Amino acid sequence: MAIYTTLKVYHDTYQLILDLFLFIKEFPREYKYSLGQDLKNISLELIKNIYLANKNYQKVAYLEKFLEQFEILKLEISLATDLKIISLKQNILLAEKITEIGKQINGWKKSLKTKT
Repeated sequence: MAIYTTLKVYHDTYQLILDLFLFIKEFPREYKYSLGQDLKNISLELIKNIYLANKNYQKVAYLEKFLEQFEILKLEISLATDLKIISLKQNILLAEKITEIGKQINGWKKSLKTKT
């Protein structure tokens, strides 16, 4: 079992969280403490699920939880973009990271299912 901090998906997710937190700092007050706080909470849950998936034997359950929250995060980022809270340029940056993270998590999950 690898140390979770050495996993590429951990580093990519951590970078996504950093970017989100920086973007949320610039949210208008009206959205900072509602949509912004929800984005922060969900993104932190993602990193927790990577840790838990790496640590526990029931990895698939944590990866599925990750993917559920990941979909909600993508939906909320789309909403923020449509509301023009997140710029199109910021959305593109986040979308690239989200695509890469999604591939890694789905690959990890698929590799676990082929072992059973």
